[in-house]
Amino acid sequence: MPRPIRAAVSASALAHNLALAKSLAAPAKVWAVVKANAYGHGLLRAARALAAADGLALLDLAEALRLRAAGERRPLLLLEGFFEAREIPIFARFGLTPVVHCAEQLAMLAKTRFEGSLDVYLKVNSGMNRLGFAGEAVAEAWTALRGMPQVRAITLMTHFADADGPVGVEPQLAWFEALTRGIAAPRSLANSAALVRFAEATRADWVRPGILLYGGSPLAFRTAADLGLRPAMTLASEIIAVQNLEPGERVGYGFAYEAARRMRVGIVACGYADGYPRHAPTGTPLLVAGRRTHVVGRVSMDMLACDLTDIPEAGHGAPVVLWGEGLPVEEVAAAAGTVNYELLCRLAPRVPVVEVP
Repeated sequence: MPRPIRAAVSASALAHNLALAKSLAAPAKVWAVVKANAYGHGLLRAARALAAADGLALLDLAEALRLRAAGERRPLLLLEGFFEAREIPIFARFGLTPVVHCAEQLAMLAKTRFEGSLDVYLKVNSGMNRLGFAGEAVAEAWTALRGMPQVRAITLMTHFADADGPVGVEPQLAWFEALTRGIAAPRSLANSAALVRFAEATRADWVRPGILLYGGSPLAFRTAADLGLRPAMTLASEIIAVQNLEPGERVGYGFAYEAARRMRVGIVACGYADGYPRHAPTGTPLLVAGRRTHVVGRVSMDMLACDLTDIPEAGHGAPVVLWGEGLPVEEVAAAAGTVNYELLCRLAPRVPVVEVP
């Protein structure tokens, strides 16, 4: 029999969260962001569940071709565009939309000859300083693209650095508008946090929600439940052993946890090789037999320990929820000093994934 750990992905939860995103975005269209294997949920599985999205946004050309091979006919937006000139004819052949964000890509596009034509997204650097054209280069890139006969529609886009924080979107939005003034083109602005907090200002023509589609809150100060989201992934396992400790006895590598009283410790078949954060400290929440408890000691490669002292009915085989239904992933992430995005994306390939309604 396989190890008891598994990740259950709910198609109905994905569809529910998309419907919420569409209600916030209307009348704008929605790119469902499915990069990083759909945030760990499975690319093709998520694409099916997100059938109501107007298009899918991702990073990897190979993943885009997997979608096309599986029969996906909606627009596909490649968020970092092409990396080499030889990829451009593939983009044209399979109807992929590249983001053009630097002068080198412009030069490649101008020099490459290929059959067909491309829609492109022109990325504007509005202050985040990762990708995109800034200053006078925005108008220059727009003019260059307009002059390329192989380029069809051009959409302007930017990305917000602090839509979930105290700065918000206003400074970047003002800078974006200044940089693109006089350019008549569709716009794509909002990520998940902007869509939740600033929909009216940022919905534009296309929005690009990511984490909220998977049931994770994009805001540290609002829970997923508050936003009406449903967790799409539940990572679950079982207790595979129980240890009875006396005061002063210790648990795990480095003897990092010392029992202050008589206690029962459950050993869970889940560790950092499964994608659970190694740095999750004592106190990180989990559910055992539907009851809330916490991690004790260091997380190891294949196992972690939890306190069963106050759950006397839980023994060998008791069900454990690491995150998901009944335990929001952002709670686990906060305890581990990270974000819900990371936990979902780092689910290890060795963990079986099953699709549930």
